[in-house]
Amino acid sequence: MSGPTLLLLGCGKMGGALAKGWVDAKHPPRLIIIDRKLQNAPGNSVIYRQVSDLPKDTRPDFVVLAIKPAASEAMLRELSQHLGSNLENSALLSVMAGKNCATLAKASGRDDRAVIRTMPNTPASVGAGATGIYFSPQVTQSQKQLATELMEQVGDVVIVPHEDDLRSVIAVSGSSPAYVFLLAELLEKAGTELGLDQNASRKLARSVIYGAGKMLHDLDDDASVLRNNVTSPNGTTAAALKVLMTEENWPQSVRKASQEAVRRAKELDD
Repeated sequence: MSGPTLLLLGCGKMGGALAKGWVDAKHPPRLIIIDRKLQNAPGNSVIYRQVSDLPKDTRPDFVVLAIKPAASEAMLRELSQHLGSNLENSALLSVMAGKNCATLAKASGRDDRAVIRTMPNTPASVGAGATGIYFSPQVTQSQKQLATELMEQVGDVVIVPHEDDLRSVIAVSGSSPAYVFLLAELLEKAGTELGLDQNASRKLARSVIYGAGKMLHDLDDDASVLRNNVTSPNGTTAAALKVLMTEENWPQSVRKASQEAVRRAKELDD
């Protein structure tokens, strides 16, 4: 099975995570990368340093935007001028926050350009990502299917009906790997403060997050059910949760953190 041709603009943290996930997938796409700093091409991908180096007969199925949002419009205009009619049937697939479909379509030279906005996260690099997808009205059914399959190669996918819903996706899955990494960091630190050596504390903290995450992924039980299953009345877990679940602790902190992520996403949108 031959995958679509992807022109990946930018191969930094998010672009690199996706590139790694795609080249390791069962049916990898043909990947062409434009990045000034990338030294080694992942898998069988091809690297060009700038748009002007790209062969003019390149016909990508998707132009994947994984660059800084502030640079995206200028780069799209340059790409449109460079490839001309060869870009006519290409859809844009953005992994950026802060640039809406209308803005990206206009910058590409066609207001009616098919634009797919996605909000993936960095676990895509190990095939365990979580991605929200929004399709502009111009996206065809075959483009929807291909884009969904592409993102499913690097993790789970949720399709949202409204572009504004992507702000909530950012709060729940886009930014949240950092929250989980922070929890691992804090658990490791707590373990050493309680007398464990650093290696033991590090291994335990990471293993428990992996194990709990796998249970959440593999089982159909609600998270609250899984939590209750490991919480014996008056036991050690119950004592710890009494602290964490006090309203001013985790319930309020997670709610406020999510609201802050959405607030910032609104500021970035244009």
